[in-house]
Amino acid sequence: MSVGVHLTREAGIAVALDSDDELEIIDWAKATADDAQAMKIGLQAYLRFGHAIVEKVRAVAPKSAMFLDLKLHDIPNTVGGAAKSLQDLHLDYLTVHASGGAKMIEAAARALPETKIAAVTVLTSLDEGDLSALGLNAHPVELVQRWAQLAEAAGARAIVCSPNEVAAVRAVVSGATVLITPGVRPVESVTSDSTPSGTNFDDQQRTSTPRVAQDSGADLLVIGRPITSASDPAAAISKIRRSLA
Repeated sequence: MSVGVHLTREAGIAVALDSDDELEIIDWAKATADDAQAMKIGLQAYLRFGHAIVEKVRAVAPKSAMFLDLKLHDIPNTVGGAAKSLQDLHLDYLTVHASGGAKMIEAAARALPETKIAAVTVLTSLDEGDLSALGLNAHPVELVQRWAQLAEAAGARAIVCSPNEVAAVRAVVSGATVLITPGVRPVESVTSDSTPSGTNFDDQQRTSTPRVAQDSGADLLVIGRPITSASDPAAAISKIRRSLA
């Protein structure tokens, strides 16, 4: 359903705490807590440290939403059971793959009614050629819109899509649905002297800047390496926040 014109407001930042080093994760969370709306804990950290890492991040960033990015994708019964196993964490967001279908998304939403189930549409690492190789011949925008509508109808209260598709998704989902955009990078993130020379930003194809993503209708910008690889993560996130005001 269309909600008409989206009124631009300042988007929040979710810091992607992607590491298998617990001290590094905690240091990043502490450094960015004042400016981060959410702390995103991904598969790498969760598989290494389990529930404990969520609680430790929460302890140092108590005002930030807890965003567990597991991208669950299995039969509905399995995903429902996996989601239920997380209920003691009182998560704000949990990701599942939209491509798992409506019944799978419904199972996750039923298992965690207080958590916003965030349906991941087309990964930002995939381009049109990759989708074609998978037998998905729709244009990325069309596919993302279709999956977003299906996911919202199935109970997802957040949609994950690239900045390139966020405006198209905003046009077809409810205004209450949170749009989350990974693949967000400040213009200077690749060339900045503060970015380590070995840092690789090239594994994501459909990317954009924080300001463009916000103005297109994103509510939550997932930003990792431009913040966590900076010599001063607190200064890096603060600069991005100022660019959004």
